[in-house]
Order: sequence, then structure tokens, then C-alpha cells
Amino acid sequence: MPKPNTPRRRARGPLYVVVGLFIASGVLRLGGEAEQVFANAESAPLAVDEPVSAPGDQCVESDTLITALAAREERVARRETQLADRLQALSVAEQEITNRLTELEEAEASLAATLAVAATAAEDDIGRLTDVYASMKPRDAAALFEEMAPEFASGFLSRMRPDAAAAIMTGLEPATAYSISVVIAGRNADVPTD
Repeated sequence: MPKPNTPRRRARGPLYVVVGLFIASGVLRLGGEAEQVFANAESAPLAVDEPVSAPGDQCVESDTLITALAAREERVARRETQLADRLQALSVAEQEITNRLTELEEAEASLAATLAVAATAAEDDIGRLTDVYASMKPRDAAALFEEMAPEFASGFLSRMRPDAAAAIMTGLEPATAYSISVVIAGRNADVPTD
């Protein structure tokens, strides 16, 4: 015969109590909700003959919705047209900018070519004039160099062959020869050596 106070039977006792409390709680809740449902049913009885919503109400709502959608579609279409116009304007502006840049690059290339020709022409002219001064009699060239500013004269003398420049320098007044020599010697003094 089993013993009545075994540990197994004692463990089931509290479990039965908890389960019973859960069941009682559920019954009370359902009972409260059932009372509320019955109270609502008694206070607002539903007539079978009356429709829930009138068909005219649905038509009015549908018409309002259709009108709102049509207005929105019209706004969207206008916005799309405006955006298309802006894109077209931007495309035209971009093409114009591209054309202007091309013209600017061509003008820059033309200007660079003109400057190169001008620089070459000026260099050629200075070279010819230097050859003319070097070919002159030293006494005649010295008389011309006496009249020139020392900076200007030094440019020609520095381009001449040393023997021709020396012959012209010997015909100059000592003060003029000294001024030209100072300009020639100091021409590259400010150039950085590093």
C-alpha cells in the first residue's frame, strides 16, 4: 500500500491550486465580457431592413476620390512638363557652354600661336640688330651705344661675340662702359642658385 504523505503527492497539491486559480480567472473574464456583449446587444438592436451604408454615400465618396485623384494627376502632369522644360533648358545651356569652351580653347591656341610668332619675330629682330651693330665699325657703334640707356645697350652687347663687344666697349667713355658692365654683371645676380 502506498504511503499517503509521499513527496510526490505533496508536489501535486500546490500545482492543482495554481491551475484552479487560472481557470477561475478565465471564467471571471469571460463572464465580464459576456455581460458587456449582452448589454450592447440590448441597447442597440440591429434592424434587418436597414442597410449598413447608403449607396449614395459610396457614390459621393467615390466621386470625391476620383476628383482628388484627377487633380493630383493634373498636378503631376504639370510638374513633369515643368521638369521636361527645365531639362531642355539645361541641355541647351550645356550645349552652349560646350560651344563656348571650344571657341575659348581655339582662341587660346590662336593667341598662343600669335604670341609665339611675335616672340620669335622680336627675337629675330633683336638678333638682326645685334648682328648689324657687331658688323659696324667699332667707333661708329660706340657712338650709338653712348646715346643708349645702359640697360638697353647691355642687352645688345651681351648677345654679341666677345671680340666685337670688346671692340665697341673700348670706344665708349669709361663711365658709360662701366654702367653697361654693371648691368651685364648684375643681370643674373637675383636668380636663385638652389
